[in-house]
This record gives sequence, C-alpha cells and structure tokens, in this order.
Amino acid sequence: MTNETHKVLLCLASNCQQEQNMEAARSLLSELLTDLHYTTEHWTDPVTSQRACPRVRYLNQLATGTTDLEAEDLNLRLKEIEQQLGRKHDKSGVVTIDIDLLQYDDTRYHLRDWERDYVKDLLVEL
Repeated sequence: MTNETHKVLLCLASNCQQEQNMEAARSLLSELLTDLHYTTEHWTDPVTSQRACPRVRYLNQLATGTTDLEAEDLNLRLKEIEQQLGRKHDKSGVVTIDIDLLQYDDTRYHLRDWERDYVKDLLVEL
C-alpha cells in the first residue's frame, strides 16, 4: 500500500430521516477522509416510480475529500458506513443513506448520476 493521496467525489442521498442520516454520514466520513468539503443539500423527487417505493423526497449532497485508500477499499468502507446507518438493499424503497463514489482521481463512476440535474447543479459549488 502506498501513501499516495487520492482525490474523491462522493454523492450522498437519503429518503428516510434525511437530515439525521446525512449528518450521521458526514460524521462517519470525517473519520475516513481528509480535506472534506460539502455542497449545500438539495431536495429531489425519487427517480423511479416503483409502487413499492414510498414517494418521499431525497436529500442529496456532494462531497470532495482525499484518501490514501485504493478505490475498491474506499468503496467497501462507504458501503460499511451505509450498513452501519441501517441501509438495507431491499425492495422497500427506504434509503437511510446512499453514499456513491462518483470520482476517484480521474476515474468517473456511476455515469448516469453525472447526468442528473442536482449533480450538475451541485458540482458548481465545489
């Protein structure tokens, strides 16, 4: 493992106890990443309209930071934070917290998310 520092861009989202879960995620991310900066929070309607999903709004936010973790290890840690905050990947539609790695150095992930209006709008804040 090298001590090289990597710049990352994350997207956070919650549709359940949104403010509380976003704050808890930010607290845990502060233990994982350095030089953290957040955009303002942005409310959106759900992208999908599945009947099983409650029609509750999402609270979204972008964050930048640095890490010495490799991308795969960072992504595993992000998913551990989601689980710690109660995230279940089921069909209920409840998303206590979703933390996606959008960019790691020059590599982009979740390419469809880059096209979402709220991501475009929030990127200008960083």
